[in-house]
Amino acid sequence: MYVTASKDGSLRIWDGVSAECVRPIIGAHGSVEATSAIFTKDERYILSSGKDSCIKLWEVGTGRLVKQYPGAVNTQFRCQAVFNETEEFVLSTDEQNNEVVVWDALTSERVARLPSGHTGAPRWLEHSPVEPVFVTCGNDRSVRFWK
Repeated sequence: MYVTASKDGSLRIWDGVSAECVRPIIGAHGSVEATSAIFTKDERYILSSGKDSCIKLWEVGTGRLVKQYPGAVNTQFRCQAVFNETEEFVLSTDEQNNEVVVWDALTSERVARLPSGHTGAPRWLEHSPVEPVFVTCGNDRSVRFWK
């Protein structure tokens, strides 16, 4: 399986063998662009983000919205929402405040707002799948390594 995020705000889950859409989640982020979508390690859930400033957790089997992670503004740039290596936390960027925002994945409680150190909003965020480290990239052509 693989998942795609669309400019029309939808998510689509595809069969990796037949390349057929097996579950569309139409309007997952309203009518604004869905900018990222990733599976959890067990492939039971999808974490998505969009230009509606919403980060959402979806159930793959039903397409049901399970959780939302509020508090990060993303309306202009494509942003990512990612899990940390243990999937205990969700991380994303806040373009309005130039920060990295961290939520508890189970409770959706915001646990940290970290100044990014970039000149302007961070444009990319990626977490290691095996270590407690991540990187951010900015328009200022800098890459920050967080440990």
